Amino acid sequence: MGINAPPALKALIVQGAAAAMVLALLPGAAFFWGSVVPPLAAAFAIGLAAAVAGALWRLPPWWLPIQLFFAPALLGMLSMQLSPAWFLGALALLLVIYGGVFHGRVPLYLSSRQVKRAVAEWLPDGPFRLIDLGCGLGGMLAYLAGARPQGNYLGVEAALLPYGLSRLRRGLSRGRWAVAWGSFWRRDVGSFDVIYAYLSPVPMPRLARKLRAEMQPSALFISNTFPLPGIEPAAIVELQDIHHSVLYVYRYANIIGRPSSIPATVETRHVENC
Repeated sequence: MGINAPPALKALIVQGAAAAMVLALLPGAAFFWGSVVPPLAAAFAIGLAAAVAGALWRLPPWWLPIQLFFAPALLGMLSMQLSPAWFLGALALLLVIYGGVFHGRVPLYLSSRQVKRAVAEWLPDGPFRLIDLGCGLGGMLAYLAGARPQGNYLGVEAALLPYGLSRLRRGLSRGRWAVAWGSFWRRDVGSFDVIYAYLSPVPMPRLARKLRAEMQPSALFISNTFPLPGIEPAAIVELQDIHHSVLYVYRYANIIGRPSSIPATVETRHVENC
């Protein structure tokens, strides 16, 4: 299966194909067993077929349990005779919260307080500009604006509800930070001294190309958890927080493939969970 599509679209296609296949086979199964196939058994057959097809199509691993249990869960909700408005409301809520997953393949991740502290220690001493690619609820921006007030901070968020909540948070807090709605792919990062991201493995190769084209030579790129593939970072900071977070710190020389005069370091910080 060589179709290039977002995982959500692949999951939808697989789920629909599995349902069509199982429903088409139900009459033959009923004839073979001499009785009508129970709806729950049919639902699990759909889920199993969808999970297998999803694995063959190389869906991310976390999609496979969703594929397996989607049809049984849907059957259970239908048996409760819920109004269709509940399903539409749930879908709308997922779209406004996780809108970034559908077009950017980036779920909503929240940086821990230990990560925020570690990022703050990498910021320049003088005035600087930082951009948070996919800022979520604005927690990183609000923290850094308070901890390092000499900076000017901008977050970009594509999912509607997190963007709205981050704007609300901005109105209730102080500091020089702002949030813009939209795709960070359309935002030039060349004017920023520090670029921070907590994305997913999927967009990292494309992000590396964007950084090579736009990043200024003196800038830093800090990625939470997900490294740039095939690029040696200038430093790796391992945080013993609840998520066992890892920060990958890149200089411009690393990203464009030039040998860095500063050797790569690995730093482990043991911090209390809070």
